[in-house]
Formats: sequence, C-alpha cells, structure tokens
Amino acid sequence: MDKMWLSFYAMGFMVISMGLIYVSRQKLQNKVLKFIFAIVAYSLLIIAFFAMIYLVFNGPTGGA
Repeated sequence: MDKMWLSFYAMGFMVISMGLIYVSRQKLQNKVLKFIFAIVAYSLLIIAFFAMIYLVFNGPTGGA
C-alpha cells in the first residue's frame, strides 16, 4: 500500500509541476515570480522522477 501512495504522490507532483511551468511561462510577467515558480516546479519534477525510479527498480512486493 505504501508504494501505491508513493506513486500517487509522484503523479500528483508531476501534474502540479506541469501547471506551475505553464503558469510561469505563459501567465506571469514578474521575473522573480517566474523564477520561483519554475524552481518549485522543477524541484517537484525531480522528486517525482526519483520516486518513480525507486518504485520501478524496487519491484513488486510479492503479496497476493
């Protein structure tokens, strides 16, 4: 069950980062806010990447 929740969090982080990148590139004019939104978005994307790598290489739990 823990791996399921971790995968949901990772997918949620990816969706949030997609939205933040869209906002920072298309909607914001302030360069400081654009930079902050982009840093947060890419940080979430990197966290999601490492979570998915962990989940893929950790394998199945073996429970039936």
